[in-house]
Amino acid sequence: MTEARPDLSKLRLQREPFQARAARRNPRRWLVVAVTVAAVSAAVLLLRPRAPVVETVPAQATGGGTSSSQGISANGYVVARTKASVAAKIPGRLEELRVTEGTRVRRGEIIARLESGDFEAQVAAARAALAQADAALAQARRDLERARRLREGGANTPFELEDAETRARVAAAQVEAARAQLRLAEVNLENTRVRAPFDGTVLRKDAEVGEIVVPSSAGGGLTRTAIATMADLATLEVEVDVNEAYIAQIRNGQASAITLDAYPDTSFRGRVRQVVPTADRQKATVLVKVSILDRDPRILPEMGAKVVFLRDESAAVTAAPRRVLVPAEALVNGPEGASVWVVSEGRASRVKVDAGPESGGQIEVRSGLAGGESVILRPPAGLKDGAPVRVAGA
Repeated sequence: MTEARPDLSKLRLQREPFQARAARRNPRRWLVVAVTVAAVSAAVLLLRPRAPVVETVPAQATGGGTSSSQGISANGYVVARTKASVAAKIPGRLEELRVTEGTRVRRGEIIARLESGDFEAQVAAARAALAQADAALAQARRDLERARRLREGGANTPFELEDAETRARVAAAQVEAARAQLRLAEVNLENTRVRAPFDGTVLRKDAEVGEIVVPSSAGGGLTRTAIATMADLATLEVEVDVNEAYIAQIRNGQASAITLDAYPDTSFRGRVRQVVPTADRQKATVLVKVSILDRDPRILPEMGAKVVFLRDESAAVTAAPRRVLVPAEALVNGPEGASVWVVSEGRASRVKVDAGPESGGQIEVRSGLAGGESVILRPPAGLKDGAPVRVAGA
């Protein structure tokens, strides 16, 4: 007979979480904490300065169009009439390069040097040989003078005098030969100095120090021929291909308007310099070269260009000035001059401007703005540089 075990489950203690017991003992405690947190958050939001709401308008860029008589147009590129790939006259290793892209050089200025130790030694040897020849000539002349005196006194024969004269002539010839050798050695040494052939600007470096360079006629393999490419930017012109069907309407000296692809809002005056007297049978075009009359540092070789050949020679080719206009309400005049407030990435910044006349509620800004900026209308008082703002309607 199995003895019955006692039921101990009724003796188990019921435990509940501390938080639950605490909340049951003090139910208002957590309500007070929640209200306090909400009040503090509301106070922070109310006391924090809010970004002012501003109204903006874009600065308007106007003008920049080209006004000219209509005529035949053609596309081409800006080239330099005077351009050269500068190379050394003799082969050698490049020891020094004194220019880089954009360097302006004068005619005859040294732009590079080749290793010249061997040529310097040749010059020194040629000078020594010339000195030796000069000494031999001086001795031969003294011997000739003595032979003449002896002949006058009857102390020697005519043959001895003639022999002295021959030795003097040979010594003189040797001096001339030594001088020629010295000049040759000096020319070879000078050829190690590469000089600019004309006034101009370096467009590209074609070799680096340590490379072997050779004259252009002997180029090949891994050697360099050109050391630098330079051009006279004062001789820039535009070369265009004109359809041969219209070439009869173009003549030398004809006025033209030039527009660069890089600056489509600006027109430059030009004049036809040459209509090349041959056609390209593949393209059915004739090459026309147009001189640029308006010099501008922005014009660079190899830029794309469009040329309009004007039918009316008296037509003025002008480019309408580019203007930036802002509402008069955006301009702020202060002790430091005129300025406007511009919004960028949610922050305001003050920009000083050169304000022009007002017309129709618009102010012309001569400098300070490029056009397209978001300017603030009626800037609020106390606005600071870099302060956050909110754009109305954004």
